[in-house]
Order: sequence, then C-alpha cells, then structure tokens
Amino acid sequence: MAPGNALTPRLAPMCPGNVVRRYGFELPARAESVGRARKLTEARLLGWGIGEGTSQTAVLVVSELVTNAVVHAAGDHVICELRVDQEKLRIAVEDQGYGPTGPQLQRGGRDEGGRGLFLVDSVCSCWGAQDTSGYGPGRVVWAELPLRTDAPC
Repeated sequence: MAPGNALTPRLAPMCPGNVVRRYGFELPARAESVGRARKLTEARLLGWGIGEGTSQTAVLVVSELVTNAVVHAAGDHVICELRVDQEKLRIAVEDQGYGPTGPQLQRGGRDEGGRGLFLVDSVCSCWGAQDTSGYGPGRVVWAELPLRTDAPC
C-alpha cells in the first residue's frame, strides 16, 4: 500500500535512519476472517521483533476491529494495515460501508456484544475513525499502541 492511502496519512519526509515498517492484508468480510487476521498480525509483529506484550495486545485490537468491520459494515472485504515506527504501532482496518453513525463506545452493557471498542479504548493510547471519502463508501477505524519492551503480565 502506498503512503497516503485511505488507511494512513501521507508520511512526513523521513530523517535518515528513521524506519517505518508497513504491512497490509485484505480478507473476505466473513466471520472466519477474524482468526486469519489474528494469525497474520501475530506472525508479522513477531517477525519484526515486536515484544510479546505489545504483539498480544495488537492481536486483540485487530480481532476487535476486524470483527466490527465484518459485523457492522456492508461489503465483501476488509483491509488491515499495521504500521510500526520507532515509538508506536498503528493498526487500521478499512471496511466498505457504514451506517449513519460511526463507531461508538458501549459502556455497561450486559450482553456480550458492543464492548469491543470499549476494550480498544482501554488498551490503546488513542483510536479514531474516518470516512474513506474520495473513492467510495467506507470507514477506517484505527488505533495506536506504544511500543514497549516489557514482558507480558
């Protein structure tokens, strides 16, 4: 995926030695794709040498965002992108369609559904959503995790 696509803003000019790693994948918008997204994420982050604690948290976030895209958006595929720089991991999931409202936190619900973004909000340093304006309906939901070298709790 080229810099500046719908999943990530254009990169600022990079300083020498500044490394940004990017990896993207597209999956069918079906429930069974969530497990595949988790496996692809885990394999790539461990291959990049990202700490196990951050990798496990990222896998959880990818799972929640891809699940939301599959369940709540009309479309036949979802796109996921992982981007790592020296300080953070950015996860972005794009779907092809959405309802009139964007993603919303559901607090205090008794049923199992509706708490995924609350979980994302709890474990990420920040998250948000934007429409994929300019080339068709859809939405990108993104989240960021700080890179850390600690072991999982």
